[in-house]
Amino acid sequence: MFEAVVLAAGAGSRFGGGKLLAPWRGGVLLDGALAAAFAAPAARVVLVSGADAERVEAAARAFAKRAGRELTIVHADDHAEGMGASLRRAVSELSEESFGVFVFLGDMPRIPHSVLEPLAAAVRAGAPAAAPEFEGQRGHPALLGRELIPQLRTLQGDAGARAILKDLGERLALVEAPDDGVLFDVDERSDLPI
Repeated sequence: MFEAVVLAAGAGSRFGGGKLLAPWRGGVLLDGALAAAFAAPAARVVLVSGADAERVEAAARAFAKRAGRELTIVHADDHAEGMGASLRRAVSELSEESFGVFVFLGDMPRIPHSVLEPLAAAVRAGAPAAAPEFEGQRGHPALLGRELIPQLRTLQGDAGARAILKDLGERLALVEAPDDGVLFDVDERSDLPI
C-alpha cells in the first residue's frame, strides 16, 4: 500500500502569512492539495502542520469531512527548520508495510489527478521513485518508494526530497503530466488568480 503526506507546515512568509488559507476556487488553497492527496492510490493521508497550526488543522479537518475521508494530522514542532523537518515528521507516521509515500505540497492546488496512478504504476514496476514532468520540467508530487524512506528520516533544511530524487538520476521514473498543474505553486499573493 502507498500512503500520502501533505506538507502544510510553512509560514508562507513571502505570501505575507496565511497562505494555505487564502481563498481558492470556493474554498481555501490547501483544499486543492488535499483533494489531490485523497485522489491518490493511497491507503492513508497524513497532513503535517506547523505554522498557524490551529487554523490550518481546522481547515484540513473541514475539507476531509466534506470529502467523507479520513485524515491523520500531525504537528512538526521543529517546522521552522524547513521542509526537511516536515518530511521527517510525516515519515515517522508511515506504516511499516508502506510501499511508498506520495509527497504533496500544501501550496500546490492544481495537481492533475490523472498523473497519480501512473506514478504508482512506475514504482510498482520497480522504479525507486517517480515524479511528473511537464514540458521537460520535473514537478510534484513525488512518489518515493520504500527503499528511499530511510533517507527521508534524515533530511535537514528546506530542500525536502530534492537531493534524494536528483541522486537517482535516470532511475527516477518521469511521468508526462497533462498540464502545468504539476509545476504551479503559490509563493506570493500575485501567484493567485484575481
